[in-house]
Amino acid sequence: MKEARFYDRLDAKRVQCRLCPHDCIIPNAGRGVCAVRYNSQGTLFTLVADRIVSRSLDPIEKKPLFHVYPGSTAYSIATVGCSLRCEFCQNWEISQWPRERLPKHLEPGEAVSADGTPLCPQLARLGDRVPGEPVTPAQIVRAAQAAGARSIAYTYTEPTIFYELAYGTACLAREAGLINIFVTNGYINAAPQRELAGVLDAANVDLKFFRDESYRHISRVRLQPVLDAIGRYHALGVWVEVTTLVIPGVNDSDEELRDIARFIHSVSPDIPWHVSRFHGAYHMADVMPTSSATLRRAAGIGLAVGLRYVYVGNLPGDGGEDTHCPGCGAQLIRRHGFQLLENRVRHGTCPDCGTPVAGIGLGRAEERASTPMHQSSASGSNPSQNGLDLQ
Repeated sequence: MKEARFYDRLDAKRVQCRLCPHDCIIPNAGRGVCAVRYNSQGTLFTLVADRIVSRSLDPIEKKPLFHVYPGSTAYSIATVGCSLRCEFCQNWEISQWPRERLPKHLEPGEAVSADGTPLCPQLARLGDRVPGEPVTPAQIVRAAQAAGARSIAYTYTEPTIFYELAYGTACLAREAGLINIFVTNGYINAAPQRELAGVLDAANVDLKFFRDESYRHISRVRLQPVLDAIGRYHALGVWVEVTTLVIPGVNDSDEELRDIARFIHSVSPDIPWHVSRFHGAYHMADVMPTSSATLRRAAGIGLAVGLRYVYVGNLPGDGGEDTHCPGCGAQLIRRHGFQLLENRVRHGTCPDCGTPVAGIGLGRAEERASTPMHQSSASGSNPSQNGLDLQ
């Protein structure tokens, strides 16, 4: 049990969580929308500050991040819980576990924790019910180093809801020379995002729709906070890539895709846009997968709007995963699925015409030791377990 960050104490032992734009007002013995933050006697606690439900060593391309140390590996971790309730969630077994398995309210009787903080007895027992492997930030960093990872990725479920664990780990990872990556829905308030940006190097943000009604009906949140977060990440110096899962009949119209592309371009034309193939899952398991023609159409819209880097995801071998020079059009990085086949980028530029290629550590592996951390052009699925030792 650990006291949560970013909340205000109110009257009658109520609290208001300020971590994400839900801004939950939580009565004594109640929980927030994420279902992993509980109020006990006017103190907000997080249930996921010290345990992870998944860890694996992934290609960084799986995040997907195509402009961050191509061909490197990311040590990926997750806890249970999420701030969204997407009807099509690919990882719903762990993202929705707390909402479906933990009580909404606890009996408000009083107990005392080891540090003297008042706790209701049920809350003290909830920690034992939350699935996951006990872990500390230092153990995560050591495991990432032992695995030879270049980065730590906070992913699979929404990392904002395990902010305390993610931020503590990211601070140690930065000191150890690792980079930090958020794979996120972008539902985060400004204060925690600004603090996080001090240790975060890159974020892939899901921009699921460009219609507020779709966000409200399918994911149970609002659109504008996600747009704000994308803009803030970029302004704060965090490398941003955006992913849109193109869902047939939901967000695949030319108009909506063009609106998404135009928004990304308004933040920066250098932000890569991943338009990914949808596969039915959770409450939308009966929706057909996205056609290759629709994905190519979406990619064409992004390029026509002026985005410099547009990728087709979940369709390996189609050629939509390759990076081309925004200046001369030369093929610079070839990929097949999550596998890097060739990288011709030299010191962050095209070897044919010298045009800068935006990103972090884009040169070949032997060049990366001398590559600046952040490069930019002038214009500025399911988690898998492995046996890596956390000790």
